[in-house]
Amino acid sequence: MTKRAQKFVKVLFASMLLTLTVALGGCSGDKEAEDSTQIADTAATERSEADAETQFSSETTDKTTDDAASHITVGIPQDLDSLVPSLSQGAGTQEILFNIYEGLYKPDSEGNLIPAVASDYTMSEDGLVYTFTLRDGIQFHNGNPVTVADVKYSIETCAGLNGGEPIVSAFSNVEKVETPDERTIVITLKESSNTFMAIVSSIEAVIVPADEPDLQNNPIGTGPYKFVSRSLQENVELERFDGYWGEPAHIKNVTVKVIADTDSIVMNLQGGAIDMMARISATQAAELGDEFEIVEGTMNLVQAVYLNNAVEPFNNEKVRQALCYTVNKQEILDFVSGGKGTPVGSSMFPAFEKYYVEELSDLYTPDLEKAKALLAEAGYSDGFSFTMKVPSNYRQHVDTAQVVAEQLKQIGVTANIELIEWETWLDDVYHGRNFEATLVGVDASTLTAGAMLSRFQSDAHNNFINYNNAEFDAAYKDALAAEAIMDDDSATESYKKCETILAETAANVYIQDMCELVAIRKGYAGYEFYPLYLQDFSKLYVTE
Repeated sequence: MTKRAQKFVKVLFASMLLTLTVALGGCSGDKEAEDSTQIADTAATERSEADAETQFSSETTDKTTDDAASHITVGIPQDLDSLVPSLSQGAGTQEILFNIYEGLYKPDSEGNLIPAVASDYTMSEDGLVYTFTLRDGIQFHNGNPVTVADVKYSIETCAGLNGGEPIVSAFSNVEKVETPDERTIVITLKESSNTFMAIVSSIEAVIVPADEPDLQNNPIGTGPYKFVSRSLQENVELERFDGYWGEPAHIKNVTVKVIADTDSIVMNLQGGAIDMMARISATQAAELGDEFEIVEGTMNLVQAVYLNNAVEPFNNEKVRQALCYTVNKQEILDFVSGGKGTPVGSSMFPAFEKYYVEELSDLYTPDLEKAKALLAEAGYSDGFSFTMKVPSNYRQHVDTAQVVAEQLKQIGVTANIELIEWETWLDDVYHGRNFEATLVGVDASTLTAGAMLSRFQSDAHNNFINYNNAEFDAAYKDALAAEAIMDDDSATESYKKCETILAETAANVYIQDMCELVAIRKGYAGYEFYPLYLQDFSKLYVTE
């Protein structure tokens, strides 16, 4: 296990997130509410408003530069699909917006949920009422103070209480938002939920000005960096927000540069066009010279060949199983990432230790004869061909797809790889479900089990593979029901059953939780891995 994974498991699941990682929309009773309140009180004590604003180490102070020219250029594989967090679709967008916006709370690099726009909160014994205290003196990037009216507007917009449907589905559980005084926000839920703090800490639930109608062109948040400008398909310019409530960013200016052509990443790094690039391939890392440090972590996602279960031949379980028996995960890891990464067998990655079923990764030991026999039983003894749509801007997925295609040839199956732009992938695959197969990584948008599993319910709006399994639906409902009566053991078993059903029915061809390699030019340091798909530019600093 990598250092990052060890940190995530140790901190995330040994403390706060043992309470938080349950399915979205689950209910909790009084005992879980009491536990959550105790955790919240501890967190508020340890990270009080005064501490967050003043208690910096001497090491951090030394790293903060007053040089107005301090600058770093960070490469990203695709342009941002929106500057409004609640409207963004791609994880690659949300990881950048994390630097601009904040919610009432937010995650840190160790998986804890820490105060942000709010300085603290309390929860009622029945788990229905959350009372937040607005951080004293906090302001938006335009210099205006954040008010409880802004918070009320932001939460009500997420919940659809300002008219229309909830723009964040998990917020449909919010019944009302009240502001009894200038520093207090009271959020009342329809049903108790011990995932609410994880949801309210997500990038989708950020606090924005109530009087700013056009965040798409004028994004205004409370984060450590403020938006300066954007050139479509080229770059986004950010500048340190000197009025930030917490630890100031060390580097004054950040240019986020779009490098959609994965073949040009090494050239852009070596030529000085960019100083840092996350999620490069092992081959790319090996091509870089001594002027770069390669930082290693794990991505905390599930890479797989995601199959459209509603189209032939992937509506046939035996066909899907045949592909699973053919794909050799270790061979992929060896070829694409020098053996690094962790094989997985279902839609859960190892850092979710409580729910992760390790043995599922060995459910389909490569067996070509068995794969051929399954194809024959399904009526495809001569094999078949299909198109696998792959986002062209992610080198690791492209490389993996090429290996998978070669492996499938062994059973007479031809996978025609179609490289498409990220925006096209979102439109055609994710939203339009117009595909046969695709190879991508799916991550957790919040620190909850439901973030990985809820999408496979037959009626889920984001069930882009069209998975339809009554047994899975029943098991997922059982998990929620168990949570509602505080039967954590039964809930955990139900979640594991969900994963097992996905694996046994070969919903997808599961491959790995990928190794993450970050190239950063020497002279810069401070990159921190997060348990979610985030990049925190405020932690970067200049070393020389």
